[in-house]
Amino acid sequence: MIHSTKPDLSFEVGGNHLHGVLRADQIRTDTLVQLVQHWRESADRDAIIAALDELADVVHSPRAEGELDAAVEQVEDVAAMDTAYIEVGSPDVRRLLAELTEVERVTSRFLRRAS
Repeated sequence: MIHSTKPDLSFEVGGNHLHGVLRADQIRTDTLVQLVQHWRESADRDAIIAALDELADVVHSPRAEGELDAAVEQVEDVAAMDTAYIEVGSPDVRRLLAELTEVERVTSRFLRRAS
């Protein structure tokens, strides 16, 4: 397990050591803030709630290909949400590279033995 100095933006080895996990808490925070940024306007709030209800229906039922993506895009459009991204400064780029390098070392050990 990798113990990051900044766990809210970090890479670590998955539980089975066969995959890596990226943690980026700022994306979740930004998503929630953007989701409710127009909440005080009742018409906007009602439209967002309707889009979320439609998304919930899609999530809890059998769905056709692309239906989930369409429902998510509808929520994003109605809530005027931006693209999810994080700006990463140079010190964090170096730290994340070191973490990802360690994840790669652990997850690739079986590939090296097979060669």
